[in-house]
Amino acid sequence: MSEDERKRAEGLIGIVSASLRAEAKKVGKNLDAMIEGDEDLGLVAKSVTVDVVARTLMTSTDQEPMTQTSESALGYSASGTFLVPGGGLFIKRSELARLGLKRQRYGAMEVYGTYKRNDDTAL
Repeated sequence: MSEDERKRAEGLIGIVSASLRAEAKKVGKNLDAMIEGDEDLGLVAKSVTVDVVARTLMTSTDQEPMTQTSESALGYSASGTFLVPGGGLFIKRSELARLGLKRQRYGAMEVYGTYKRNDDTAL
């Protein structure tokens, strides 16, 4: 790791940590309190932070990074898909799920014996 990358990584750690705290607040949780109460979750939070910082460092800063490119010859066409439209860091849903900040919601409706007719017999 070069000295410039190291300085950039040190700056990103604070930004990523603040972003994770903000994501936790969006779902009504306090990430710092969660980490205090669970040592394993603290290690997972470090891992997620490192993953986000590493992904951001791998993103080119001097040109737009492309994940897919396509070229043609005589039809004169070229196209591509950018890694992060607009640039900046991003946190994946799977990373938020590892911290317990994204969970699938489910629901069910009790269909037997809950609803009653006018004569108080169950449906």
